[in-house]
Amino acid sequence: MSYSRLLLHQFRSDIARFWRNPQSRYFTGLMPIVFLVIFATIFKGSTLVDGRLIKVTTFYVPGIMALGIISASFVYLSQAIVTQRENGEFKRLRGTPLPASLVICSRAAVGVVVAIAMSALLLLIGRLLYNVPIPHSTLPGLVVSIVVGAAAFSCIAFAVTTRISTAEAAAPVINLLVLPLYFISGVFVPESQIPRGLRAIAAVFPIRPLAQSLRGAFIQTTGSGLALSHLLVLAAWGIAGLLVAARRFQWTPRGD
Repeated sequence: MSYSRLLLHQFRSDIARFWRNPQSRYFTGLMPIVFLVIFATIFKGSTLVDGRLIKVTTFYVPGIMALGIISASFVYLSQAIVTQRENGEFKRLRGTPLPASLVICSRAAVGVVVAIAMSALLLLIGRLLYNVPIPHSTLPGLVVSIVVGAAAFSCIAFAVTTRISTAEAAAPVINLLVLPLYFISGVFVPESQIPRGLRAIAAVFPIRPLAQSLRGAFIQTTGSGLALSHLLVLAAWGIAGLLVAARRFQWTPRGD
C-alpha cells in the first residue's frame, strides 16, 4: 500500500475516532462557542487594538477562534496521544506498515480540518449574532493563519507528550501550560491592558502570534491579511515540535 493510501486510511480512522468521542466534540466544538457567547454578552463597547478602536465582539471572535484552534490541535490531541500510547494502541500499530511520520501527519491533518470547521462556525456565529464583519480581502490571511496555527500546534502536541508519563497527568499538565498563556497572549484581554513584563513572556510562546495573526485579518481593511512575521514564528515552533516528535516519538507505554 502506498504512503498516500496509508495516510488516507489513518486519517479516516482518526477523524472517526474524534467524532465518536463526546468529550472531544464538546471541548473542541461547544466550549469555544460558549466562551464567545459569554464574553460577547458580558463585555460591550469598543477596545483599542494596535492603535485602532474596534468593537469588543470583533476582538473576541478571532481571539476565541485561536482558543478553538489550540483546543482542537493541542489540548485534545495531546490527551489523545498520551491515552493511546499508554493504552498500548501505538504499540499495536507498530506491528503494521505505519511509520511514525504518518501517524503525526494524520493527526495534524485532523487538527487542521477540525480547526477550519470550528473557525468557520465561530465566524458565522459572530456575523449572525454580533454583526462582526467577515473579512473579504484579508480572508486568505485568515485561512493561512488557521492552517499554519493548527499544523504547528499539532506538531507541538506530539513533542510535549514525550514528557508526559501517564494519561491521568495529561489534562492537568496541558491546561497548566495553556490557560495562563491565554490571558497574557491577548486571547481574552487586549494587549493594551496587559503589563509589559507579561507581554514579553507571552512573546516567547506561540499562542500570541496565532492570536495576533488571526486578529490582524479582522482589523486590516486592505491587503491579503498575511501576517508574515507571526506566521514565521508559528512555523518555527511547528518545525521545532516536529523535529522533537520525530526524534522522541514513543510507540510503547512509558511503564514498559
